[in-house]
Amino acid sequence: MRATKLVLTIKHLTYTEKLLQLKLPTLKYRRLRNDMIKVFKILTGKYDINVTLSFETHQDCRTRGHYLKLVSHRCHYDVRKYFFCTRIINTWNSLPESVISASTTDSFKNKLDKFWGNQDILCNYKAELTGIGIEVSLIIYIINNLHQ
Repeated sequence: MRATKLVLTIKHLTYTEKLLQLKLPTLKYRRLRNDMIKVFKILTGKYDINVTLSFETHQDCRTRGHYLKLVSHRCHYDVRKYFFCTRIINTWNSLPESVISASTTDSFKNKLDKFWGNQDILCNYKAELTGIGIEVSLIIYIINNLHQ
């Protein structure tokens, strides 16, 4: 927020409008994106296995979603649900196969940015990530085809 105030030509705009004008993502979006990149690196062996966290993937190949779908365990205490391993699972599992199947980290980043490109969280720090996985891309596809 402080850096956007330094641009004098847009000083009169709200923070969300400043982000849109400067084409900058919110801190919340950047953190979520970095979490997804970190999970991708862990699951694809880019990090040392002895040093990083280990996630439990679904053994059932008939589940909806992608082949790297993570198992979600119940948390009995509020403290545990905000740990990295717990808070990223729903977001990771909501990503489509087309994003997860990236061969390199850079291609994963590009596919993730393209998939989340029209999310409200990109420029509104009060917003949440909307929808999950294939449903979001289906809604976007329908909306885009209605306008054509």
